Amino acid sequence: MDKPIKKKPIVKIGKVYTKTGDKGETSLVGGIRIAKDHPRMEAIGTVDELNSLVGLVRTFNGLKAASDRRDKFDGILQTIQQWLFDLGHELAIDPKNPPKKGQIAEMTDEKVQWLEEVMDAMNEELEPLDSFVLPGGTPVNAFLHQCRTVCRRAERVMVTLSRQEEVGPRAIAFINRLSDTFFVFSRWVSSTLGEDEVLWNPSSSVNKDWKWK
Repeated sequence: MDKPIKKKPIVKIGKVYTKTGDKGETSLVGGIRIAKDHPRMEAIGTVDELNSLVGLVRTFNGLKAASDRRDKFDGILQTIQQWLFDLGHELAIDPKNPPKKGQIAEMTDEKVQWLEEVMDAMNEELEPLDSFVLPGGTPVNAFLHQCRTVCRRAERVMVTLSRQEEVGPRAIAFINRLSDTFFVFSRWVSSTLGEDEVLWNPSSSVNKDWKWK
């Protein structure tokens, strides 16, 4: 029986602190040094921030009563977390000195299409909207809306970066589709939990009932 082939790890973490960034620079994949406030690092950091928020969604989702839907939703979120790390790795590659093809964890058409399939499946269970939704509700819903807004910020930063340097061909498409996905997630979670959505009421009247005395 053949032995399973071990994949060469993309990263290997030993000592956590290196002191090499004390002067405001850091290394990309391949060793090139750039400033920590470079648009590429801003993109990587925003994607990392988004990933941590998805972790919060998973944490609060896990506190809900056990069900097949809850667990499948967690599996979807875990996949997205893995892909956000892939995206961060892709963004950390020096476009002038990329590694070999097999050593890049990159965004693909397949990943973009998977997000679309998940959205379509959830949308089939939702009533059409005739207004925007006010963020809030349960912690899961509220954090999903924060995921959506941080995802949009990541997209803006990546577009800015793409005007200066090369960005992977599917990276921006993926992050664009992902922000839509978080919006659908928020609606689906509200529907699944049986909660009413609070819709935007344009030019709503002044609330005169706010006084508590």
